Amino acid sequence: MTNTKINLPTEHCETCPAFYQLEQMGIKVGDFDRVVALAGNPNTGKSTLFNTLTGLKQHTGNWPGKTVTRAEGGYQFNNVKYKLVDLPGTYSLLSASQDEEVARDFILFGQPDCTIVVTDATALERNLNLAMQVMEITDHVVVAVNLMDEARRKGLEVDARSLSRDLGVPAIPITARTGEGVHTLLATVAEVIEGQVATKPIRVNGTPEFQKAVHELAAMIEQMSPGIPNARWLAIRLLDGDARVQQAITSGELNEIVARQQRADVQFSGKMSVEGRQ
Repeated sequence: MTNTKINLPTEHCETCPAFYQLEQMGIKVGDFDRVVALAGNPNTGKSTLFNTLTGLKQHTGNWPGKTVTRAEGGYQFNNVKYKLVDLPGTYSLLSASQDEEVARDFILFGQPDCTIVVTDATALERNLNLAMQVMEITDHVVVAVNLMDEARRKGLEVDARSLSRDLGVPAIPITARTGEGVHTLLATVAEVIEGQVATKPIRVNGTPEFQKAVHELAAMIEQMSPGIPNARWLAIRLLDGDARVQQAITSGELNEIVARQQRADVQFSGKMSVEGRQ
């Protein structure tokens, strides 16, 4: 397999001569060190970022049992190999559409090492709804504030430092189509995964009574399904009256969902390897 390299600017000053070598690579079964999920609303440039990082070294198919397209690829950064999973574009993780179910289940049960939430710098308020939902599930989140060139063209300013402080996770300004800020994004993802950057996502804790109910429900869920990831989030969804989660828990389907997610990852990568697309 031949590796190709592309140049990405390390600064978002257009006159800055500094460039960074990013090696693009394909993924073979088990041949990666970390898994990164790519989430975001439609039309935020998520696919552009995916293509920038993976180039032609990517694989597409359907999520098992779904008509939703699955795309994954790989990149190497500082000698660490990353598998990048491009989740369906969605506005929420709480509804029952196939796209939302696929994105939610992968973040919940696929347990990626980090989730990048791609947002549109010109429509941040709308996009941050999904980011907040992802942060309810996992601490390992980096918000990519994309389309910074469009924001500047419209006279908009984004204070990434203040946004990071308010969210409790890194917010990195980028323009995926030009490579602006992508080096910083990848370095931050690596630092979050390795624990070099501490994250403390803002979450709605509710009243002491609510917190107690969440704690008790989460303990019950863990007892019913030992080793289940993200029991706290499932408990919150139960308290919110989520019928789909309630059905999955009471029917015993929850364990099968987790196992199915894990099998799907292996089967998808294995299928692509056999077909020679890796």
